[in-house]
Amino acid sequence: MIRRAFKWFFAPSKKPMAQTDWTVICRVAELEEKYLGLMMDVKRLEEENIETTNTLYEIMHSIEGVDTRIDILVEHCRTEKNV
Repeated sequence: MIRRAFKWFFAPSKKPMAQTDWTVICRVAELEEKYLGLMMDVKRLEEENIETTNTLYEIMHSIEGVDTRIDILVEHCRTEKNV
């Protein structure tokens, strides 16, 4: 019984394809193309996000370095004025 149901379900249709069937197939093909295009956009945006994040980390570390140098200069100026 189950075997017959599988054979019926997967058997090729004997009736010719109607216009609506072709329309659905064409629409599916269009949607697949759009999906692939969107996936390429997502990949590009992910790469840009990684680059932007790396740049922000570089800037952050540069600012921390400048901040450290300012702290050293302030401490140096304080010790010179106290002497």
